[in-house]
Amino acid sequence: MIVKRAGSRLAVISVVPAAVFLTLGLSGPAVADEGKAYQIDLAQLNDSGSRGTVMLSLKGKLLTVRIESEGMVPGQPSAQHLHGSTKGHDFHCPDAGDDTNGDGILNNTEATVDYGDINISLTTSGETKATSGLAVDRMPVADKQGKLSYQRTITVGQDVVDHIKDLHVVQHGIDRNDNDKYDFDGAGKSELDPKLPQEATAPTNCGEVKGAAVGSIPVGAIETGGGDPAADAAVPLATTAGAAVLAYVAMAGAMTLARKRVTVHPGRTKTEDGAA
Repeated sequence: MIVKRAGSRLAVISVVPAAVFLTLGLSGPAVADEGKAYQIDLAQLNDSGSRGTVMLSLKGKLLTVRIESEGMVPGQPSAQHLHGSTKGHDFHCPDAGDDTNGDGILNNTEATVDYGDINISLTTSGETKATSGLAVDRMPVADKQGKLSYQRTITVGQDVVDHIKDLHVVQHGIDRNDNDKYDFDGAGKSELDPKLPQEATAPTNCGEVKGAAVGSIPVGAIETGGGDPAADAAVPLATTAGAAVLAYVAMAGAMTLARKRVTVHPGRTKTEDGAA
């Protein structure tokens, strides 16, 4: 990543091969003063073929999360979270070597040793606490091509603001028997909840914060949750042009092609007010 200074502004440009860029269909970004933006590249786990790009944008205690991923299980919900520690502990994404029971599947319990407990549940509505980690009815759903789009703004605590670089994004849901659905035949029962298939809770990808940019913040009029409703005011959508737009598009578009379908679905997850 190259940082170039233009006057008093910093523009961050992600340098990647042209072949890995995908059209994300994001609405025009806006510039928020005194904010910070962080990029996360999601890499596959469990040989899922899933990958994507995450943008975390902070303005004060408002955290905007944008996710574009592909290679997900078509038509199925994907539990997704910010994992890690806000107390200075070092966590990172796992790998196949963390499959301690040797069954060929990295389950969530095995992976949690590396990426830590849930800090924020990235639901589409209602609560975002760790207790909503398996609220699959409020998690985003992949389209028929296995594409998933997500955007939400939530109010977070000062501990998240101070330790945002120590958190990781993890999406869950694999298709072990390649039948385009979660079932018990693929990998048996989940160790987290025997009523759910292991395919539904095993991690499909993980990514760590790569860097930060001051002054290039994507914001939008997005439903908020997980905090005081009066404090969770949606951030108004603004417009921008020139270097700020190019910098954000380059950074948000750095997503490698998945081994599965690559048609970009034009829609995105809609958020609605709802209770946990």
